[in-house]
Amino acid sequence: MREFAYSRAVTPNEAVGMMASASGAKYLGGGTNLLDLMKLDVESPDVLIDVSRLTTTEITDLDDGALHVGAASRNSDLAVDPRVRERFPVLSEALLAGASGQLRNAADLGGNLLQRTRCRYFKDTSSPCNKRVPGSGCPAIRGEHHTLAIFEGSAHCVATHPSDMAVALTALDATVHLEEAAGPRSISIHELYRAPGDTPELDTTLHHDALITGISLDPTTVGWPSTYRKIRERASFAFALVSLAALLRVEHGRVVDLRLALGGVAHRPWRARVAEARLRGAPVSVDSFAAAIDDELAAATPLRDNAFKVRLVHKVVIATLAQLSEIHS
Repeated sequence: MREFAYSRAVTPNEAVGMMASASGAKYLGGGTNLLDLMKLDVESPDVLIDVSRLTTTEITDLDDGALHVGAASRNSDLAVDPRVRERFPVLSEALLAGASGQLRNAADLGGNLLQRTRCRYFKDTSSPCNKRVPGSGCPAIRGEHHTLAIFEGSAHCVATHPSDMAVALTALDATVHLEEAAGPRSISIHELYRAPGDTPELDTTLHHDALITGISLDPTTVGWPSTYRKIRERASFAFALVSLAALLRVEHGRVVDLRLALGGVAHRPWRARVAEARLRGAPVSVDSFAAAIDDELAAATPLRDNAFKVRLVHKVVIATLAQLSEIHS
């Protein structure tokens, strides 16, 4: 491991100022991803700015059943909070599906949202990788890619985003709160992540100094039937081949409203808006579910060895919506 400096900021504003003045700095929260990457020499920050005690760990009730979650909240605490389990069960299930119990006890909300891809070429410094070294190439496209993206990949990168929690928050239309040099601001989680394009080294739209201070959960979906389903290569700690955060409201045999977000299929959590639009007002049936997700999958561009994900998404969406609407395929 290379030498680096360590600083602990006293306030979020001070942390942002420290980050703005050091191009080679990184924020350090729970450290479950960053420290691993430093050990592999994938990340080599000059300065670590400890923000683990700056933002709140509290989960606070807002108006109309909404919740505000501090960025320092541990994943394990958020997963078992009674309000989360009652109002937003999809988020609790997603958190419990991610990582091991030990990691959930250490990982915090802000770091979870910003964790980096687990693509093997990204983590292997002996291999080229456009995400790690821009312009060096993407060997995954012709190499080992069975776990990688089927949506929105580019000629420069086909990596996937690893967070389970981010998939659930995408389905829940969460708001992300930030502290920046220009002051605090809030953005939709849909504005947080970006497609790889020709700059895959940029995972998010955030400025270098931006510090996530928390998220808010919209009350719109409070109490909706919801679930998180994760398909992985082994039942123990593993990242998703395909995952689905689904919320569904049904009345009189028809879909009133729904939210669908997929994980393991793109550079960012994939909101299945085409399928959602087709299903609103549609009859509850396997045929309706199948037609809607097939429309969504028309945009998929699988590689040589991950085309199985197209069929897997198809099956997972139908089975999950059938479960939520209490029918059986």
